[in-house]
Amino acid sequence: MVAKITIPHSLIETLNYNEKKVQKGSAVCIGEQNCLLDHDKMNFYQKLAQFENRNVLNDRATTKTLHVSLNFDTSENLPLARLMEIANTYMDKIGFGEQPYLVYQHHDAGHPHLHIVSTTIRSDGTRINTHNIGRNQSEKARKEIETEYSLVKAEHQQKPVNHIKPVDAQKVLYGKSETKRSVTNVLNAVITKYNYTSLPELNAALKQFNVVADRGAEDGLMFQKKGLVYRILNNEGIPIGVPIKASAINGQPTLQKLEQLFERNKSTRDAYKQKLKSTLDEALLQGPASIAELKQILSGKQVIPVIRQNVEGRMYGITFVDNKNKSVFNGSELGKQYSISYLQAKIAQQPETLSAIQVSQKQQTEATANEPKVLRRKPALRHASLLNIKSGKEDSILEQLMSPKLQFDNVPNQLVKKKKRKKKRALDL
Repeated sequence: MVAKITIPHSLIETLNYNEKKVQKGSAVCIGEQNCLLDHDKMNFYQKLAQFENRNVLNDRATTKTLHVSLNFDTSENLPLARLMEIANTYMDKIGFGEQPYLVYQHHDAGHPHLHIVSTTIRSDGTRINTHNIGRNQSEKARKEIETEYSLVKAEHQQKPVNHIKPVDAQKVLYGKSETKRSVTNVLNAVITKYNYTSLPELNAALKQFNVVADRGAEDGLMFQKKGLVYRILNNEGIPIGVPIKASAINGQPTLQKLEQLFERNKSTRDAYKQKLKSTLDEALLQGPASIAELKQILSGKQVIPVIRQNVEGRMYGITFVDNKNKSVFNGSELGKQYSISYLQAKIAQQPETLSAIQVSQKQQTEATANEPKVLRRKPALRHASLLNIKSGKEDSILEQLMSPKLQFDNVPNQLVKKKKRKKKRALDL
């Protein structure tokens, strides 16, 4: 069993997330604890009131919500009663056994898992300390529950196969999924897991999932105020729909927080760089004949080259998104030999394949060679001088052929037309 704990800032968004899953049929609320009503007798607002009645008892706490996910192995198909029993045992072991909470079973992943929503505020208004709760209380509880209920241990659970699509985020299609939730899923999968040091590098990874971080025009107010919005892109890479403010998304991935990540990622960059360079070297050893062929080779290695071009179509930059090792690098940052200008020059030096004309000539030659040979009568030569080619006389014959004057030396006299003499007329005296 794998347990994950988050402390969201918004109670209503956390509860809304689970309730919308129930409305869509991809989740079901299977139980509650320490609530005034049963889970199947409460509507959304009654469930929300269960937690808000506790939260108002403490005005000082900034985070009052607990969101837990308990993930089981794909081989474990446990009945609802056993799942509820495991949830109650877990909450009791981490110190939330007396708190009101709701338990949801989700069906939107390839493995069985539960979501638990609770509050950190006790009935006396004090707040339960959640500092390091995941590393301390939760980890201990997980191991004890695995033994008590004979569950597959987290260390032995099958890891998902790493396909070319490396992140577990549904590609956003505007109008076909909940916009804000879809964008949040992509951001959670990319922002927290990839190594990047600038907004363009982050966007190179985000654009794979039709999402882009946008600061607006440089002369605009949003850019000057260091604002940031996230937009959805269509299949042509054009922004569509209403942009979403970074501050309105769970985790608030604002420009200020991203800039902190940029600096933090710089300290762990070298290890990712060496792995990507090794992958690029392996691809170049295959001798690609074009940039397009290089991109095809790299795609099989889970590396996506993003080419930057000007309006005339000239390539002036390249960025590599390493989905296998989850990092993003500009080619020039990896080294001069990985810049777009150097790669183009290197590929141009590869042994050229047959051109279209050469291929056509080769095919024609092969076709002629395979044709059945037909005996043909050689055309008779007009001039007898061409029949008298002897060894050592090729030069003289060539001179005759190239001579501009007509040659009648070897033509029979009877075939030569004689000129008529003009008779002189006698002058009349």
